[in-house]
Amino acid sequence: MSYILIVALAFGYLLGSVPFGLLFTRAAGLGDVRSIGSGNIGATNVLRTGNKKLAAVTLLFDVLKGTVAVLVAGIYGHDAAMAAGVGAFLGHLYPVWLGFKGGKGVATYLGVLIALAWKAALVFAVVWIAVAFLLRYSSAAALLAAIAVPVALLLLGQQPLAIMFALLSVLLFLKHRTNISRLMAGTETRIGAKG
Repeated sequence: MSYILIVALAFGYLLGSVPFGLLFTRAAGLGDVRSIGSGNIGATNVLRTGNKKLAAVTLLFDVLKGTVAVLVAGIYGHDAAMAAGVGAFLGHLYPVWLGFKGGKGVATYLGVLIALAWKAALVFAVVWIAVAFLLRYSSAAALLAAIAVPVALLLLGQQPLAIMFALLSVLLFLKHRTNISRLMAGTETRIGAKG
């Protein structure tokens, strides 16, 4: 069983580490997305290129790599699915292909959550959309949604998942340290602003 979990974790990591934002912006002739805005490879920074369709595609693929990792590994049981989900999230945050300097992990976090607990994913989506609409800050929306998820999972009686996502949320907060500083200083970039 431990062998299966290790394989699932590795599979999730390799899938999660595919830097779709970087690949798509280069393919579109927009250069290296890491050279603009926050320097992030995720959809929010891709949006700063001014290409909304490309940002939407990046978001979709970053979500899907989390979902697909969980669903494929889930063939071997729920524990394997959870391991693959953790792997996919870590892969996006610390991709081997980019010197372990990846994205903030929000979309992949959501993708993993969709596959493991869709009701909690709805909570994430509602909180994110509400905060993003009101404040226009993607980072603030993601952070508040990441707080809501473990609470929602506890209320749904899914304690192992609540613990797992609490740990993922801590990593999400750590990856958003600079965003938190900018939010506190009032200098954070709003959604839709170009790099």
